[in-house]
Amino acid sequence: MNVKNNKRRKESQNKIEKAFVELLQSREIKEISVSDIIKMTDLNRSTFYANYLDIYDLADKVRVELENDFSRHFVDYDTSKDNSGALRMFTHIKENQLFYKTYFKLCYDDKFLVSVYDVKQAEKEQITENLKYHIEFFRNGLNAIIKMWLSDGCKESPEEMAEILKQEYRGRRA
Repeated sequence: MNVKNNKRRKESQNKIEKAFVELLQSREIKEISVSDIIKMTDLNRSTFYANYLDIYDLADKVRVELENDFSRHFVDYDTSKDNSGALRMFTHIKENQLFYKTYFKLCYDDKFLVSVYDVKQAEKEQITENLKYHIEFFRNGLNAIIKMWLSDGCKESPEEMAEILKQEYRGRRA
């Protein structure tokens, strides 16, 4: 029986998602077919379609999973105390490079890290005018830093990256 949360269904979904992420490392999403995935997983086409409408639905579900995982790790992010939240963030990204590369490759970075931005900190910094532009600038800058770090193979340590972020954030007070 194909019950929504049964063990076998979860295993099939995990196989499909893993194969999809693996394929994304060498191809663009438009170059990946359901046939490619079922060949890699030894699952039936009907198993794929029992779980996903198409490749893009699969991509959306992978994105949601990544965002939820990220949110669980950084729900208590606080820039006003120290850079431990940023350190945790960069450590998590370094430990899960494949998934973050996948996330950015799927071009979902326009939504990434919204929950991480600390509006209270911006208010303390007296950034109230044009706050929406400041948030957008910060988010896109952070995304660019993370993408660059990932594409360079995370050569700098998470500690170094947290310090870079801290310096950049404080640099505008001068």
